Amino acid sequence: MKNLPADSHLPRLFYALWPDAAARAALAAWQASLGGAPTRPDKLHLTLAFLGQRPASDLPALLGILEDMPARAMPLAFDHVSHFPRLAIAWAGLARPSPALLALRGACMQALAEQGLAPRFEHDRFTPHVTLARQAPPPPPERPAPVLWQASELVLVESLKSSGDYRILASRPLT
Repeated sequence: MKNLPADSHLPRLFYALWPDAAARAALAAWQASLGGAPTRPDKLHLTLAFLGQRPASDLPALLGILEDMPARAMPLAFDHVSHFPRLAIAWAGLARPSPALLALRGACMQALAEQGLAPRFEHDRFTPHVTLARQAPPPPPERPAPVLWQASELVLVESLKSSGDYRILASRPLT
């Protein structure tokens, strides 16, 4: 696990799968055909659960959930670019999210609920994706070559409002 900041308040937290360098580069290459503001390659990730603003007192439980989550490395096959029109976000998606990914998401949400830490706002449906660009028009209809990502790292991330950067607070390998 990485060292934690001494901050007394963590602005915004989320659990995510963090891509390796090859998957990150392949996903970043998809951005060339998109309009809008591309997501910086170092920020590309797949969010499992957005936790929102959390006080530092929640951190021990959140770290425990990260360590205890029953997760194995899993292949992810991104095969298309789609669009959230209301948010103007272009994103990389999986035509068929794997049962392992859906099980990991379910285990994460259940563990959060059991600890009384379930997100205050949660989407009705989990749409696993990697945000490629914001303020983006709909993507072109051509399908890019698939990006195969062996997801092997689960992280707890702080989103820094002031800079828009991400800070990985803790990570664990998926075996």
